[in-house]
Amino acid sequence: MTLAVRQLLAEKVAFTPHLYTYEEKGGTAVSARELQVAEHAVIKTLIMEDEQKRPLIVLMHGDRQVSTKELARHLKVKTISPCKPEVADRHSGYQVGGTSPFGTRRKMPVYYEASMLALDKVYINGGKRGFLLGMNPYDIIRILQAEPVQVAIP
Repeated sequence: MTLAVRQLLAEKVAFTPHLYTYEEKGGTAVSARELQVAEHAVIKTLIMEDEQKRPLIVLMHGDRQVSTKELARHLKVKTISPCKPEVADRHSGYQVGGTSPFGTRRKMPVYYEASMLALDKVYINGGKRGFLLGMNPYDIIRILQAEPVQVAIP
C-alpha cells in the first residue's frame, strides 16, 4: 500500500493496479512492453526545478521528452531543469523509477502535457518501481489540480 494508492482510495478514484518486473534504466519502454500498452499511454512523473530550485512536477507521455525551454517560457521563469535523482527523491518521497505524482512528501505544482486528455486510459506510477496504475486522465488532473502545457518533443 503506497502513499499514492492511499490518496486515490481516500479520493474514491477508480484505478487498476498493474505490477511488472522493473528493469533498471528501462523506463517507459519496459513498462509499456510488460503491460502490452502503447508507450504513449504510459505517463512519466518528472520532478524538475526552476533556477531558484523551486520544484515542480511534469506529467509527460512515455514516448515524448519535455522541452524545458518551452516550459520555462510558459512558467515565465529563466530556466527549468530536471532535478538530480537524490533531490527528486527528497521532494517526492519516492525513489526515482517509482515516482508517483500522488501522495508526494512535498506539495508541488503539477503540469501535464495537454494531449494526455485525448487518451481514454493512461498508466502512471503508483509509488514504487514496477507498479503502475491504470486511470482516466481526467481523474489525475482533477485530484492534482494540474495545469495543462504543450511542451512535448517527439
